[in-house]
Amino acid sequence: MVTIREVKTKREQREFLNFPLDLYRDNPNFVPPLYLDEKKIFRKDYVYYDTCEAVYYNAYRDGRIVGRISGILQKAANEKNREKRVRFTRFDAINDQEVADALFGAVEAWARQKGMDTVCGPLGFSDLEREGLLIEGFDQLSTFEEQYNADYYQALIERCGYGKEVDWTESKIYPPEKNDGALARVTEKLMARYKLHFGPAKNVNDFLSRYADGLFALLDKSYDHLYGTVPFTDGMKKLMIDNFRLIIDLDHVAAILDENDNIVCLGICFPSIAKAVQPSKGHLTPAAIVRILRALKHPKIIDLGLIGIDPEWANRGISVAISAALERMLREDGVEYAETNLNLEDNYAIQNQWKRFVAVRHKRRRSFVKKLEETT
Repeated sequence: MVTIREVKTKREQREFLNFPLDLYRDNPNFVPPLYLDEKKIFRKDYVYYDTCEAVYYNAYRDGRIVGRISGILQKAANEKNREKRVRFTRFDAINDQEVADALFGAVEAWARQKGMDTVCGPLGFSDLEREGLLIEGFDQLSTFEEQYNADYYQALIERCGYGKEVDWTESKIYPPEKNDGALARVTEKLMARYKLHFGPAKNVNDFLSRYADGLFALLDKSYDHLYGTVPFTDGMKKLMIDNFRLIIDLDHVAAILDENDNIVCLGICFPSIAKAVQPSKGHLTPAAIVRILRALKHPKIIDLGLIGIDPEWANRGISVAISAALERMLREDGVEYAETNLNLEDNYAIQNQWKRFVAVRHKRRRSFVKKLEETT
């Protein structure tokens, strides 16, 4: 018999956080989040709770935890899209349909209690969080930014009545086969034609002080129509800026400004720390910190984080400048390839971006949806 318990106590919180770490203990492709960051979801002042409500459940059998799930009421997203949805996230379970049924049943009951009529996911509080269920690419190393899951999750979720809503693809990006400087030359011509220039900065702090406001305005504008996105709040902005200070390098940032110094195009990449956080299970031990610092200084893999283009500039070919900057990064000593992270399969602008490179599509993720039946 499966027992569902809402997470309330410190012990239940630890069980919730530790369950996937134990479940994937011997899986070489699982990459944990930073444990300290995950613990923040149980704080009352967590950055997202100004626009969201959340609930957390553990599933037990014979006193042993066998699964977990979270439900999120993202009020800003519902208001933006005029919907009545609850998102599910952080679903992990053993391969047992009874466990999945009980977990999803709990989230669906909570959604009805909140007056909602639909459940979708996996989606986090925002698209800055891990999202999408892995349905292809189980033999590939996960990025630090995205969650790994076993191949049986899809069947468990579908048997609970969920169907596909959207898919994302992920690719490994290698530099163009010809190292002839073509992208750089085209970029130079476009920049001159439109009186554009790369934004100068002395260091990361200088970059953020100069461009943070324009950066978030650009991302809100360029991501507005994309699935699962929500406007940036002040708390989200602070969270991103704090994270940027820790992990970005000016060599992996490209900000393009118009003649009035407004940001029209932006690309931010991160050195991959996936392998650095695996041995410690996401805990920041002294050895883990050394590995992370080494990965940041001498990256072998680059994760593509944020790419934004002002819609007014989208049809002028300026994205080639981001491609040129990426090519430069990929030709740095020691860099093997870049990971795109999630690209919506119908976002043709970003999908076409990778045709300039040698791209190997190696993962696919899915967001599911279920319309709740009314109860009497």
